[in-house]
Amino acid sequence: MSLRLERDGPIGCILIDRPEKRNAFNQEMWEQFPVLLGAALIDRAIRVVVVQSATQGVFCAGADINELMAHKDSSAWREANQAAISRTQHELARFAKPTIAFIDGDCVGGGCGIALACDIRVATAGSRIGITPAKLGLVYPLHDTKLLVDLVGPGQAKRMLYTGELLSAQEALQIGLVELIDESATPLAHQIMGNSAHSTHEIKGFVRRILDGQADDDLETKRIFADAFTKPDFIEGTSAFARKRKPEFK
Repeated sequence: MSLRLERDGPIGCILIDRPEKRNAFNQEMWEQFPVLLGAALIDRAIRVVVVQSATQGVFCAGADINELMAHKDSSAWREANQAAISRTQHELARFAKPTIAFIDGDCVGGGCGIALACDIRVATAGSRIGITPAKLGLVYPLHDTKLLVDLVGPGQAKRMLYTGELLSAQEALQIGLVELIDESATPLAHQIMGNSAHSTHEIKGFVRRILDGQADDDLETKRIFADAFTKPDFIEGTSAFARKRKPEFK
C-alpha cells in the first residue's frame, strides 16, 4: 500500500510510502486517504494524527503527473480525480483530532495541499515547499488556495502560486507557511496530548468556524464555552493547577 495508518501509542501516523515516485499521489491514494482518516477517528487510543513520509528526504512531490497525462482526455476520470482530491482536503482540514504535517524534504503541489490541510506544519531544516501548477499550465484548487491564503495572506500566496518557487524551510517559517523547524513532530505531538482532548477538540472547531467566516458567537459556541465548566477535564485541570502538579486528563 502506498498509504497506511500506523499507531505509535496515542500518535496515529498516516505514512506516505511511494518512494519510487517521490511519494506522488495517484488516484488510488487520494481515494484511500479519507479511509485512513476514518480509521484514525474511530480509534479512541489515537489522540494526534501525524502525516509524514515513510522514508526520509521527500514528503510528497504532488500529484502523479504521468497519471494525469494518461487520463487528460477523459472528462470522467478528471471529474473523479477532482472529487477525490477535494474530499481528502476537506476531510483532513475538518478532521476532529489535532493533525500535524511533518515535512522532511520536498513538499510540492498536491503534497503542499495536504500539509496546508493539517493543523500545524513541522519541517526539517533542509525541506523545500512550493506550489507549481503554473509551471504545468494547471490551476490550483480553490479550497487549497484558500488554505494557503489563510496561512500566509494573499500577497505571499500569489507570489508562491505565480512563481512556483520552492521555498526553504526558513523562508516558509518566516512567512507563516510552517510553524516549526524541527527534526521530529513527536515532541509537539506529546505537548498537545498533555492537555485536555476536550479543549483541543472544541478549540479546533472554533478555529474552523472562524476560517469559514464566522465572527461572532452563536448559541452553539456559547453552549460549548459554558459546558466546559461542567466537564471532568475542568475539574482535573483546575485541581492540578491548585496543587501545582501535572494534570492527568482521561
